[in-house]
Amino acid sequence: MKHISILVPKGAILGSLEGSRQLLTQVNQFFLSMGKEPVFKVELVGLAKATPVSGGAFTANTDVLFSDVKKTDLIIIPALDGEITAAIETNKDFIPWIIEQYKNGAEVASLCMGAFLLASTGLLKGKSCATHWMAANQFRAMFPDVNLVTEKIITDEQGLYSSGGAFSYLNLILYLIEKFAGRDMAILSSKVFAIEMERTSQSSFIIFQGQKDHSDDPIKKAQEFIEKNYQEKISVEQLASMFALGRRNLERRFKKATANTVAEYIQRVKIEAAKVSLETSRDNVNEVMYNVGYTDNKAFRTTFKRITGLSPIDYRNKYQREYLN
Repeated sequence: MKHISILVPKGAILGSLEGSRQLLTQVNQFFLSMGKEPVFKVELVGLAKATPVSGGAFTANTDVLFSDVKKTDLIIIPALDGEITAAIETNKDFIPWIIEQYKNGAEVASLCMGAFLLASTGLLKGKSCATHWMAANQFRAMFPDVNLVTEKIITDEQGLYSSGGAFSYLNLILYLIEKFAGRDMAILSSKVFAIEMERTSQSSFIIFQGQKDHSDDPIKKAQEFIEKNYQEKISVEQLASMFALGRRNLERRFKKATANTVAEYIQRVKIEAAKVSLETSRDNVNEVMYNVGYTDNKAFRTTFKRITGLSPIDYRNKYQREYLN
């Protein structure tokens, strides 16, 4: 039987906490209904017996204190609520325990913003991790030695797992069910709980937010220029001349400040404008393409799909407001 410790951090988001518990305990019920032994021992593990969660709107009663758990097989860190640095500080007592358990063979899974607590252990250094796309800039700033993959819903590396934003944690729990209880049980769980399996990308959900929480004023002005003039053809040389910087210096500082190259930033701004147009206007794909400054149909469609995971037509069909149809 696999021992699963679902952490109950102070300020955890109740949905990912209870959703994980419900899915995993239901797997045991499936096995029992087949006349088989349950496969998971699921415990809620806290810093205290009663823990406020979801901004204090609820209280979670834990099964056991973390200090009393000497050995576990899998630790699940649910999403955290509120200001993230304060949430990490409030729950810092979990960190040495997570490290010790991992060194003793436990695996660790973070759900959504729970990635910040996992990254605070140092275990993710040099490894890949997913989290909510809205927190990407802050995550990169706090943990530059972690390879953040904003487009992925699930990462799995050396016994460390993570999931993307919000309810995508359900896909990671299904992934873990498949790994530890079998494919058939994962499929049954997906059907009973009406969860789409095999989702691998959250790219179509991402709204590009240029990283401006930095102190490099010329780079910030270059970002603002790109965002105001994305319909035009903008070159690195043009920006370097405008802000009296050498090309290499501009590229280096731009990448350091924004986590994007200049070319990537221009593409992301253009595609974000195209997404909004596809959602809200009646313009056809070619008109949208020209309006955001592309003239090459193939280049536009290729870039759009690389960034969003969908073709322009598929994106429109998925997200266009009903009253436009």
